[in-house]
Amino acid sequence: MTERESPQVRIAPVVVLPVNAGDPPFRLVEVLGELVGKAFSIEDVYEYAYAAGLGGADLEDPAVVHWVGGDQYTWSVRRWGRR
Repeated sequence: MTERESPQVRIAPVVVLPVNAGDPPFRLVEVLGELVGKAFSIEDVYEYAYAAGLGGADLEDPAVVHWVGGDQYTWSVRRWGRR
């Protein structure tokens, strides 16, 4: 197998990590492999992408953003078994 034939793994330029318990809850954001800060909403993710030169990025496109531990609508920590 040549290098050109080998499978390639592409990582989205923006990675949003799982929700962290906090007051308020937040998600860490990486842009181009570097941790850039905390996001408290999808607007924060957009601002980080814009600041990195990815203005107008489609945050629903998996080629642009990889959401870990939930999607763009997940901004709270689930507590299973509690009511």
